[in-house]
Amino acid sequence: MHTQSTRRVLTRAASSFVATALGLATLLPLHARAHSIAGDRVFPATMAIDDPGVGDEANLQFGHIRVPGDSGDQSVNTFDFEYDKLITSRLALSVGGTYVMQNNPTAHGFDNFDVGLKYLLYVNDAHEFMTSIGVTAELGGTGSHAVADSFSAISPTVYVGKGLGDLPDSLAYVRPVALTAEVGPSLTTGAGQPNAFNYGFTVQYSLPYLEQHVHSLGLPQPIANLIPIVEIPLSHSQGQTTGTVNPGFIWINRYGQFGIEAQIPINRASGSHVGVLVQAHVFFDDIAPTTIGKPLFNW
Repeated sequence: MHTQSTRRVLTRAASSFVATALGLATLLPLHARAHSIAGDRVFPATMAIDDPGVGDEANLQFGHIRVPGDSGDQSVNTFDFEYDKLITSRLALSVGGTYVMQNNPTAHGFDNFDVGLKYLLYVNDAHEFMTSIGVTAELGGTGSHAVADSFSAISPTVYVGKGLGDLPDSLAYVRPVALTAEVGPSLTTGAGQPNAFNYGFTVQYSLPYLEQHVHSLGLPQPIANLIPIVEIPLSHSQGQTTGTVNPGFIWINRYGQFGIEAQIPINRASGSHVGVLVQAHVFFDDIAPTTIGKPLFNW
């Protein structure tokens, strides 16, 4: 679970959302699976749009972009970290934070820290389909006064992933394609602070899927483990939509992945130059499935 820093809020509706997710954890059937796997499909841990699965994993990410500021354009560098711990095989707890460095005006320090819950609702292996629900709270006042807000925020979110591996033989070379999406409000407790509606999607073409489940072209390493991808994270607030188009690729194996994407602003309010995201991700549920990567409870 990872992504771009957004302002969220702690509300009664979101609290009920958390209670519902916890309740579902005891009602629905359990299937142990490492990170985001549906049938033959592995959904990678994407950089701007969270993937639809749960896992025991850690994410480190660097971002750079130039955005409009009060005194003209400002350069913003971010260093994100997130750790996801499986409570059960379907429920994960996440903690994360972002160190921010910016100029014009110059400021640096930690943004507010995040905590979250994510629950895997449904997996259809035959159709490579997966959906989850989650809620992430940004804890106001936990970051540096130079870069963080004093108010809290929360985002209840729905995550969906669909691989196209169930297409007929006539479309065999389209089968490596997968789509993922997320959608949810960002609500704020700060007096006079605007809410937002966050959404986005990814389009992926998995070369490992092509090699292993469609037709082997004999691609050499590291190309055979690449997933070319385009992510489009968007946010709508106060009548304006902002976001980026992020083309790039992810190199993945059983134990982790590396990724890099460009960030192309969709309009002037989203940024003034092309930025970059760089990711390193580790799957503890595959590296150490009986120790650190093991769920806390076998429900």
